[in-house]
Amino acid sequence: MIFKPSNTPIKDWSGCRVWLVGASSGIGAALAQDLLSRGAHVVVSARREDTLKSVVTGHTNGHVHAFDVMQAADWPIALAQVEKMLGEVDLVVLGAARYDPQHSWEIDLATVRASYDLNVVSMYTGLHTLVPYLLKKPGRGVAIISSISGYTGLPRAMVYGATKAALKNLTETLYFELAPKGVSVYLINPGFVKTPMTAANDFHMPSLISPQQAAQAIRVGFEKGRFEIAFPKAFATTLRWVGCLPYKLRFWLLHRMTNM
Repeated sequence: MIFKPSNTPIKDWSGCRVWLVGASSGIGAALAQDLLSRGAHVVVSARREDTLKSVVTGHTNGHVHAFDVMQAADWPIALAQVEKMLGEVDLVVLGAARYDPQHSWEIDLATVRASYDLNVVSMYTGLHTLVPYLLKKPGRGVAIISSISGYTGLPRAMVYGATKAALKNLTETLYFELAPKGVSVYLINPGFVKTPMTAANDFHMPSLISPQQAAQAIRVGFEKGRFEIAFPKAFATTLRWVGCLPYKLRFWLLHRMTNM
C-alpha cells in the first residue's frame, strides 16, 4: 500500500471534466490550455470574464464562468453553473492567489488582510461548498496550489510564504481525511514561475520556469497520482530539505543562499 500512488492516476484526459479556479493568467491559464489540448473539458473561473475568454479561445471544449471566490454565496451558484456546462466535475483545481512581498520592517496590515483573505480564507470558502460535492461520488479530486515558499521562512515572504504554509497544512489535512473516502487530493507546490505575479520581483529567482513548464509538471503529477506536485524538482527538493534542518543550521544556510 505504501508503494501505491497516493491518488488515482489520471491516465486519459479525453473527456475528463476539470474546473480551474484562478485561471485568468499564469499557471492556471497555462494548465487550462494544456488540458484543453489533450481533450479535457475545462471550465476556467476568475473575476475577469474577458481574460478568461481569451484563455479558452479556439477550444470548443473550453468554458468560462466568472465569479468572485471571496463571496461565499457565489460558490454554490458557480458549482451549479459549472455542472450545467460539464455534466459533473471530476477535478477541481483551486489557484486563486495574490503575491505581496514584504519585509518584517515594512508590514502593511491592509495588504496582510487582503493576502490572507484571498490566499487562505477563499480556499475554505470554496471547500465549504466543494467537499460535500466531492464526497458524493468516489473518484473526484481537488488540488490546491500552494508554493515551495511554504517549506520555510524566506526573505520578503513573511506574508505570502505564511499563507502558503497554511495551505500546505490545510491540504495535508484534506488528504488525511478525504483520501480514505475516495477523494483524490493534490498539493501543488511551484517554485519561481514567470507570471504577472513574479514580474515585479527585483531579485534573482533561482530555477525560474515558464507557465507552460509549470503546467506540464502539474499534469504529469496528476497522471502519476502524486499527492505533492513540486517543481522545479531540484530546487523544490533542496528547499524541502533545508526546511527540515535544525534552525541554527537552516538560518545560516539561508543567509548564505540569499545574501541577507
